[in-house]
Amino acid sequence: MRVVMKFGGSSLATADLIKHCATLVKQHTDRNEVVVVCSASGDTTDDLLQLVETARRGRSEEVEHRLSAIEEHHLGLLDAVADERVREETAETLKQWLRELRRAVLGILYLREATPRSTDYVLSFGEKFSTLVMAGALNSLGVKAQYLDGGEAGIVTDSNFGEAAPLIEVTRLNIRRRIGRMLDEGITPVVTGFIATNEEGVITTLGRGGSDYTATILASSLPADEVWLWSDVDGLMTANPKLIPNAVVIKKISYNEAIEMALFGAKGLHPRALEPVMAAQIPVRIKNTFNPSAEGTLICDTSEKTASPVKAVLLVNDTAMLTVKGPSMVGEPGTAAKILETLYHAGINVMMISQSISESSISLIIKRRHLDKAVTAIEKSLLGTRIVASVEPEEDVVVVAVVGEGMKGTPGVASKVFGAVASCGINIRMIAQGSSELNISFVVKENDGPEAVKAIHDEYKLGKPSA
Repeated sequence: MRVVMKFGGSSLATADLIKHCATLVKQHTDRNEVVVVCSASGDTTDDLLQLVETARRGRSEEVEHRLSAIEEHHLGLLDAVADERVREETAETLKQWLRELRRAVLGILYLREATPRSTDYVLSFGEKFSTLVMAGALNSLGVKAQYLDGGEAGIVTDSNFGEAAPLIEVTRLNIRRRIGRMLDEGITPVVTGFIATNEEGVITTLGRGGSDYTATILASSLPADEVWLWSDVDGLMTANPKLIPNAVVIKKISYNEAIEMALFGAKGLHPRALEPVMAAQIPVRIKNTFNPSAEGTLICDTSEKTASPVKAVLLVNDTAMLTVKGPSMVGEPGTAAKILETLYHAGINVMMISQSISESSISLIIKRRHLDKAVTAIEKSLLGTRIVASVEPEEDVVVVAVVGEGMKGTPGVASKVFGAVASCGINIRMIAQGSSELNISFVVKENDGPEAVKAIHDEYKLGKPSA
C-alpha cells in the first residue's frame, strides 16, 4: 500500500512520543510506501501565536523568555530522539532556523506590527522544527527519511495568508513529480503539515487543521491508497465521552457524515481536509497514537449500516444567539442579506440561521466571543431603520447537533429527537435542518446541553449497554 500518515501535535509533544511515532512509521515502511506529515509539537503553534502577540506589544523581556523556551524544547527533542550521527547532521539546521525565527520576531518587536504574512512566517517554524526532529528520529531507526517543507513537497497556494487555498492542478503535478520520485527511490518523505508557499515562494499557511489538509492533498495527488490521521483519540465517537461515559467509537462512517461531525467540532478531524480525498475516493482512518492496535474510524464513500438512523450527537459550546426583529421585515426583499452582509463586514461568521415564516424575526448563531461586536455592528448599521426594530442577544446557549446519513428519508426522526429532549423538560430555542437531512441542529440553554445530548444518545441506544 501507499499510505500518508499524519501525526498531530499531541502525538509529537515529547521525545518519547516522537520515538513511538517513528517506530510506528518504521513498522509499516517494510511493506508499504509511507509519506509522513507532522503537525507542530504539542502547543507550539499556540506558543508561537503568543510570541507574535507579545512582540507586537513590545514586551522584549517576555519575547526573550518565550524564544528561549521554544529553543530549549526543540533542541531537547532532537538530542533525545536522534543518534550522534544524525544529531550532528541536523543540529546546525535546527539552530539556523531558531536564529531565523529570532530575527523575524525581533522585527515584529521593533516595528510593533505583525502582518498576516509575517505571522505565517513565524507560525511555519512550529511544523519545520517538529518535522526535522521526526526525520532525525526516523533516520536514527534506519529509515531512509528526508525532510521537506510543504512548498518543497509541491504545495502551491494563493496569497491569502493565514487561510491560503491550494492551487490544485499545479500542486498535483509538483507532488507527483517530487514525492513520487522519492517513493520510487525508497525514500520516506517527511513533510511539514500546515505550511506551503505561494507562486512567489513566500511561505503561507493553510489555516487551523491545515496539517490534515496537507495529508489529504498529498494523498489525492500521488495518489495514495489510504490516509491515516494519528491523534490522541480512538476515532470519531457517538458523543463526547467526557459528557457521555458510555459513548463508543464509530467504526465506519461516510465522508458526508464525517464532514458534518467535523463542522460541529468532532475531535480529530478538520472538515476541509476531507475535500481532496472525497473527490478521489481515498479512505481515511482516524487512529490513536496511544492505542495503535485500536481499529479506529474508517471514513469512506459508504456508511456502516446500523439499526439506528442516528450516528452521533454533538454539543457545540461557546455559542451565542442573536435574534433580529422588526415588523417591517415582513415581505421586504433582501432583509436577511442586509443582516448577513453587516456581520460579514464585521468579520463575523454565522454558524446557523433560522427565520420564521412570518418573516418578522431572524435568529442567528455565532461564536460567543463575537456577540458584542455583532450587536454593535447591527445597532450601528440597521437598528432604528425601517427594517430592524430590536436586537436580542443571548449568550448562555449551546447547539446540539444530531448527525446520521440514515436519517434521510426515515420518518419520525425529528419527533423522536425532540420527544426525548421534551421528556427531560428542556425547552428548545431554535431549530435548523438542511435539505440533505444529514443533521438536525437545535439550540438550548447552556445548562440543558449535556442532558439533551444524553437523552438523544440514550433514546437511540448509541452507547455501550449497561453492565
